[in-house]
Amino acid sequence: MPKKILCFLVIVLAATITLNAQQKVIPLYSTAAPGSENWNWEEGINENNSWKTQVVYNVSKPSLTVYTPDASVANGTAVVICPGGGFVALAMGNEGYDVAKWLVKKGITCFVLKYRLAHVPTNDPVQFFNDAVHGADKEKQKQQMAAVPLCIADGRAAIAYLRAHAKDLNINPNRIGIMGFSAGGTITASSVFNYTPENKPDFAAAIYAYFPKMMQGTVSDDAPPMFIAVAANDPLNLQSNSVDLFTAWNTAKKEVELHVFNQGGHGFGMRVQHLTSDGWIENFAGWLATKGLLTK
Repeated sequence: MPKKILCFLVIVLAATITLNAQQKVIPLYSTAAPGSENWNWEEGINENNSWKTQVVYNVSKPSLTVYTPDASVANGTAVVICPGGGFVALAMGNEGYDVAKWLVKKGITCFVLKYRLAHVPTNDPVQFFNDAVHGADKEKQKQQMAAVPLCIADGRAAIAYLRAHAKDLNINPNRIGIMGFSAGGTITASSVFNYTPENKPDFAAAIYAYFPKMMQGTVSDDAPPMFIAVAANDPLNLQSNSVDLFTAWNTAKKEVELHVFNQGGHGFGMRVQHLTSDGWIENFAGWLATKGLLTK
């Protein structure tokens, strides 16, 4: 092997090891997760599905994968990132790790949440989702929806964990936010209602969230500021969910910003589609900057 190629490979390997070393994984609960103590199935990964992305499924042990910014840019702001996947899978790359890799460059400490999911008895969770949602399989819908309270509980627990361990994590306990996509948006939107001082988010970002109006609670007097984004051509018709959430915040005179992109579909996440939705994360960073959350 030529020396130049060997040298290049060594550099790439070293960079990969360094990157992975920064990605600490923290168990969300010190014991079995409350409400699913008897879950014993094995977590799986699927890369061959109609979503054309790698997904994780059958999660029974929630965790947080940490992305720590360089000390020169770290600003103390932290965010829990909740990937979507219809409560049966998690698009950990496009709506998780890729988001963290982008935000960590802005000085934000990112925690990608792997939350509990409905049990899928096959190795294709995306087909399970399609059967439930598009095929109207009532039994699968029932299993899917039964997992929702546990997903929401994991989101609240993640915020509480960061606040309780803020000093050890080098983050500001008053600058802890949460953001989520689709089903992860359900977790995010739920967290801004009925919170406690321990699990209240200081800011939230709901991206094409599944959050029907019936899930809304009462907007509290100290409700956190919220960023909302969705595509006008979302094939799951979740546009109204975002508009209703915006309306609730706006009517209560709370800080909120809504972006409805002409194109983007559903699940755009960090995909580059050369559509208007590609700029959502730049919009989000600009919004964070106006809140002073990108400065130390």
